[in-house]
Amino acid sequence: MLLHDVITTSAQVGATRSRDAKRAAVADALRRADGDEVLLVAAYLAGVLPQRRIGVGWRGLRELAVPAEQPAVTVTELDTALTEIGSQNGAGSAGRRKTLVADLFGRLTADEQQFVARLIGGELRQGAGDGVMLAAIAAASGVPEPAIRRAVMLAGYAAPVAQAALRGGLPEVEQIGLVVGRPVRPMLAGSAPTVAEAIDGETLDPGALDRAAQQVEVKLDGIRVQAHKLGDDVRLFTRSLEEITDRLPEVVEIVRALPAETAVLDGEAIALRADGRPESFQVTGARTASQGDTAQLREQVPVTPMFFDLLHVDGEDLIDQPLADRQRRMDALVPQRCRVPRQQITDPDGAQRFFDDQVAAGHEGVVVKALGSAYAAGRRGAGWVKVKPRHTLDLVVLAVEWGSGRRKGLLSNIHLGARDPQTGEFIMLGKTFKGMTDEMLRWQTERFTELATDTGDWVVRVRPEQVVEIAFDGLQRSTRYPGGIALRFARVLRYRDDKTADEADTIQTVRALGGA
Repeated sequence: MLLHDVITTSAQVGATRSRDAKRAAVADALRRADGDEVLLVAAYLAGVLPQRRIGVGWRGLRELAVPAEQPAVTVTELDTALTEIGSQNGAGSAGRRKTLVADLFGRLTADEQQFVARLIGGELRQGAGDGVMLAAIAAASGVPEPAIRRAVMLAGYAAPVAQAALRGGLPEVEQIGLVVGRPVRPMLAGSAPTVAEAIDGETLDPGALDRAAQQVEVKLDGIRVQAHKLGDDVRLFTRSLEEITDRLPEVVEIVRALPAETAVLDGEAIALRADGRPESFQVTGARTASQGDTAQLREQVPVTPMFFDLLHVDGEDLIDQPLADRQRRMDALVPQRCRVPRQQITDPDGAQRFFDDQVAAGHEGVVVKALGSAYAAGRRGAGWVKVKPRHTLDLVVLAVEWGSGRRKGLLSNIHLGARDPQTGEFIMLGKTFKGMTDEMLRWQTERFTELATDTGDWVVRVRPEQVVEIAFDGLQRSTRYPGGIALRFARVLRYRDDKTADEADTIQTVRALGGA
């Protein structure tokens, strides 16, 4: 299949707000793909680069070669070229990579150049998110969507599931299982404003509303870590499925020492002070974000793994078992010092006291969990509901303004957007410069200069990639912003390098918080 055909489908998807039309366009493209092309077509339409990273940044794509006049490059040829670019290393690799990029882009038309540049830069969002892609795979293959969703959960990505579904139908899709060493999509939590509403509200499974079947668990402000153990081989992955094994050697040592031949655990890695209180998120984040001297960082900022779930142990998958059973097995495997504190809910007042105590101890909040719930990876499962002591949203920075006065020469006021899963676009909710430290201002000036798509005397537009956690006092109706709603007294809490823009809060979540 020509890359041009994928771009045509992408344009069709981006041009409509109809979910059915998006699904039909993607399904048609998957049906027309041949063999191994299915994986590539699915990945490209989802805005995913199969190689993840190829060592080419936005600056390396600023000056593109003279475009070709006619489309001629197939998706397979593009994949081969990108793989070769990413494989360059050692002395002279930068020059070789630059030459290969120039050769590739010289074979692409202008539209193809823009598409591939956005794909490499992680900026390609045309509305073919998970909801559309999974439905399209089901429509193209005839495999029931629940089976597709489960396979994607276990495979981590939709593209290999699309390939299996169109090649072998339901039997091949059902062969996709949990593989130790391959990350699965993490289960996510819904939100509630209070502990009482998390316990008694409609957010939990209807069958789990008996308080004896619920527990309350500390919500740690660390880095989500999925640990895979296969003998002495240990691999660690973030919530975005990025491998960070080499950055957390002390976590590797603890997991390696567990009395199991194989295991998959879900939890958090967090830096703790001597008194047991957590360090700030930025301190913990420095360990997973840095590519520097791991030994030195470990000495300066040691982290502790705190696990709350067990998905597999010694050849047995546990994801379909109730949480109570998974945690019982985990308790027998993981020492208490490496388990997230929790307690069964016997009454709302007791759960509230637990929440108050944990917040006072410096933690982020709690998660109310249904003890009968399975591990619903990759979705905001109805069995987990998080509660924080303040209104917060994870939003995406769309633009940033140059500061004045003391902030002259620094990028300061950020424009905030919520994700619209129907269109793949971001809807602006307001601006803020509050809560920014001098260090944060210096960091974001460098960061947003790298993400800039155009620079003006006042406003700098940026690629919508950087997620920021925003606290706010409330929501109000607004005719100024396209979403019809705006944040009141928004302030920056932290930048979330552990989240991608696709994981940012949606405009529907914002409107629900405002009662709209």
